[in-house]
Amino acid sequence: MELLFIGGSRFVGKHAVLEAVARGHSVTLFNRGNQPLPAGDLRHVQGDRNSDLERLAGETFDAVIDTSGYLPKQVRASAEALAGRVGAYLFVSSISVYADQTTPHQDEEAPLVELEDPNVEEITGETYGGLKVLCERALVGSFPVPPLVVRPGLVVGPDDPTDRFTYWPVRIGRGGEVLAPNHPGLPVQWIDARDLASWMIGGLERGEQGTFNAVSQVDRFSLGGLLEASRRITGSDARLTWVDEEFLLDHEVRPFVDQPLWIPGERANFLRIDGSRAHATGLDIRPMEDTISDTLEWYLSVGSGQPAGGEGGALKAGLDPERERELLTAWRAICGQRS
Repeated sequence: MELLFIGGSRFVGKHAVLEAVARGHSVTLFNRGNQPLPAGDLRHVQGDRNSDLERLAGETFDAVIDTSGYLPKQVRASAEALAGRVGAYLFVSSISVYADQTTPHQDEEAPLVELEDPNVEEITGETYGGLKVLCERALVGSFPVPPLVVRPGLVVGPDDPTDRFTYWPVRIGRGGEVLAPNHPGLPVQWIDARDLASWMIGGLERGEQGTFNAVSQVDRFSLGGLLEASRRITGSDARLTWVDEEFLLDHEVRPFVDQPLWIPGERANFLRIDGSRAHATGLDIRPMEDTISDTLEWYLSVGSGQPAGGEGGALKAGLDPERERELLTAWRAICGQRS
């Protein structure tokens, strides 16, 4: 197939490009060229999707993979520019489109976020999901066949720029007493970027249409399982101290930021989305241990031996060591008062 990637140079896009090339497809990248890719014979059309779509004029493709659409006007403009010249359109959306983040096992038919101001263009935690909804709707009716809309959950693995998964294997590997949120059975859900890439390219090959939640099976993974597996893999002496989420909230520990993968209360069900539709079409989730090992290897090898994840190897998510020690001391004091 002749494939056009809008974006395609970072994380999800990068792995999808590598997968497409490995499967023998011809790949054209349309992006600003800020992140060169080590991936065989790639054709690159340099440009900004917000202003340079005319650089694709006259070109035809079997499919377009849009990994960088965050505003509906971007997606609408791309659809209009490519109408009649592409056979299929794959859009990477998000499970953040769902309005209810407290009910488990939601499928693709669950109610979606509706923005109060559909013209908003500032991307924040409050607007991200609603804007993705509008991006999806911008594609409706633009092509002869319905688009393939992919709603991933938390995407993890090598090249992850957020460190939300990476924090835990790295922190466990450093050993010592580790503050862990809530309880070991806390449900967590993710998809390795490489599994997502494989399924997306396969979906285009199979001619898949419609909307799919791209997530691991509900309750396949738990936070305790992730931390114990990280301890086995790293061989560390990490000791887990599970801390009540009420304590964490009282001490202004930020869910999903200071303690990645932790969402308090009923909102934890947001990491229990139903992905059975995608699994029925071949989505395969690799073992947790493989993702942990490969993520650690990437983290420790990027940049001539310097850790990834920010300047000087500082992680973008998780507690810094001093803050963690302070919280553990305060938690032990409370536990002592209760005993």
